Amino acid sequence: MSQLLTAMLLIASTAATAAAKFDIQEASIADTQSAITSGKTTCVGVVQAYIDRARAYNGVCTALLTADGKKIPAANGYVRAGAPLHFPTRTVKASTIFPDLGQYKGLPLEFGRMEATVSDPTVSAQNGMRVGMADAGQVNALETLNIRGERSVTCRGDFDRHPSKGALPAGAPAVCEAFRKLPDALERAAELDALYGSKPDLAAMPMYCITTAVKDPYDTKDMRTTANNDVNFAMDVPPHDATIVAQLRAKGAIIYAKSVAHEFNGGPGDPGGPAKARYNFVAGGQTHGSWGGQSCNPYDTERVSRGSSGGSGVAVSANLVAIGICEQSGASCQGPASRNGVATLLTTKGLLPDNGGIGYQWFNDRAGIHARTLADAVKVLDAVKDPVSGYYDSRDPFTSVPKSLVPAQPYASFIAGDAQLKSDAKPLKGLCIAIVREHMVKKTANHVAISDQIDAEIKRVLRDRLGAELVEMRAAEYPDDPAVPDLKYTFSDALSELLPWAMPEIFQRRDKAGKLVFEVPGYDVTSYAYLLKLSKRQAPLTDAVNITNFMSFGAVPCQPALCADLAFDIDRYLIDRGDARIKTWGDWVANAKFREDKSLAGAKNWVQWQGHEQAGKADALARSHIARLALLRVMYENKIDVFVHPENTVPTPKIQGPNVGAISLDSISPFFQIPRVAVPAGVTTTIVEPQYALNADKTDYVPVLAPGTKQTTLKHPLPISITFFAGQGEEPVLIKVGTAYESATHHRFAPPAFGPLR
Repeated sequence: MSQLLTAMLLIASTAATAAAKFDIQEASIADTQSAITSGKTTCVGVVQAYIDRARAYNGVCTALLTADGKKIPAANGYVRAGAPLHFPTRTVKASTIFPDLGQYKGLPLEFGRMEATVSDPTVSAQNGMRVGMADAGQVNALETLNIRGERSVTCRGDFDRHPSKGALPAGAPAVCEAFRKLPDALERAAELDALYGSKPDLAAMPMYCITTAVKDPYDTKDMRTTANNDVNFAMDVPPHDATIVAQLRAKGAIIYAKSVAHEFNGGPGDPGGPAKARYNFVAGGQTHGSWGGQSCNPYDTERVSRGSSGGSGVAVSANLVAIGICEQSGASCQGPASRNGVATLLTTKGLLPDNGGIGYQWFNDRAGIHARTLADAVKVLDAVKDPVSGYYDSRDPFTSVPKSLVPAQPYASFIAGDAQLKSDAKPLKGLCIAIVREHMVKKTANHVAISDQIDAEIKRVLRDRLGAELVEMRAAEYPDDPAVPDLKYTFSDALSELLPWAMPEIFQRRDKAGKLVFEVPGYDVTSYAYLLKLSKRQAPLTDAVNITNFMSFGAVPCQPALCADLAFDIDRYLIDRGDARIKTWGDWVANAKFREDKSLAGAKNWVQWQGHEQAGKADALARSHIARLALLRVMYENKIDVFVHPENTVPTPKIQGPNVGAISLDSISPFFQIPRVAVPAGVTTTIVEPQYALNADKTDYVPVLAPGTKQTTLKHPLPISITFFAGQGEEPVLIKVGTAYESATHHRFAPPAFGPLR
């Protein structure tokens, strides 16, 4: 032990000098490892450089929204990157955002305030509504860093004393004795340097010294894991890694940080019950938890990072980590990738293990990868494959996918990089890409610029530069494009054939007003005769259903909408965690503070909820299967390889600001359980900024885009994204198309306000 410690100290003493020769800014996986093998830096030097950036840029970036806008006393938060968090004393008056406050008649607004945390009552955290500070110079992306003394609240400070420095002080929890034997990020880097120096086996350890942030719901055995919630576990660090974390660790990655995110991946939601919210936290693009706070967009810190994996996208974009493990049940990986100018890779459901995660472990949920380039994300996907069991994980039943879905060769072999584009002028020739026009409808003036910009990118880059053939999925609200052929067989055609045969009961369903959901004028859609004709496409299907809304159209109701049973999922998780204090969801709620009063009410209702056998879960699974069959029929009948659309068509809204339009454009790939990638597609420079207005009964504020609102120039250009999806197991073609686009455009650029340290 003493020899290893001596070696570690010698390495650490030279780390600063070595790091000066290598700048981690925008460094790829290959760049970092090349710098180590060439002697330009060490693993300790790399990790220290990221810690230095965290100290410079990972502070608080939001100010409280208060009734009066007056200053508040100074307050400190928990220790992060070696120093306590400092919160701004300046607040923002609510009337600057919410008009006509004197006429508001709803629940009391949940104004911003500082409160002591439950996890550590000696420190404070922001609670309630808050806004992003302009040009804050901070992004608050990483919630916990793997640094001794601050990586756990239970074993904080001297309770995490290195074993070489003697016994733990009096009063240290007993669990800290075993915990302190685990190396932190710098110590693990020093171990790697001592073992391998400049000659690591990169074939065996393809993630060697790659600093990784993990979304907090995923377990890390050496860092606090609480689903971004302020909860007082007896031991806030779980006993085991989630499988994806364990695989990365085994392949040489530095498990460096937990990223800021929405609590419980956007939950806990509310199944309904006696508990009701006492305050109104007006919806406004938040990505925050009660422990780590709100992350801010690195391109404009007044604006959102997009939830729920916002901290992951920000951390990768601002060069606070090399890669991020995100999680998506709706659009929680692709949205932050889009808003923060990075790439994401989401596999077919089951290829990446999702176990060891807190809540929402349902068929539409999955782990994803954030990286500055799609090519690096693909390398991560290859790295987490177990040499024996592949992507199968006995702790995650959804990984029981056919072996044939995984190619024999590495996924990286399908990358179309710069070199290939130099040797092959049209690498996508022979591929057919379908444009999803439903996701390009210009619903307001604020949707126009990005929709048109992505349309031009699709034609200029994918078709004209890279050689792909284009077809379009028509949408009623989007004009037919004469330059792009229409599909010959549509998603509606596929549903017409499948639903009468596989789910005829769906045509009996009615909305709350008693109207048949699948009503077609002139037809009795509940009749045998109609179903028979529809199955042969001799009768029309309602035009109200399409690929973007089939997930919910005519669905058997679920609580919550995604059908995830949060209480059941967390009770199962807590059995494995084995905490001495928190053994059930009820225990969790009794020992926690939630990000808003509405969340607290929902959490309490989950404790009482008895609807664990709700029929909507089976209906959702059946509909997912039908949706996937319909999509594949469309692909076969039209010889489609990949689908494309913008990740969003409205510019990034402000934190606690109104947004008119979708926060992301998906509702397809998670529900269909199919893969998706998203890649930076340039920037938008204009916005038609929405405002808040009172609703009709003046009980809440709603976003509006008033007629005549003028387009203005953004203070800072904001990233936009293009996204591709395909059928199950079609990761190779997605990787080829996505990386070809990436190599042809190189749209990714570092946030200007978060450059190299001086």
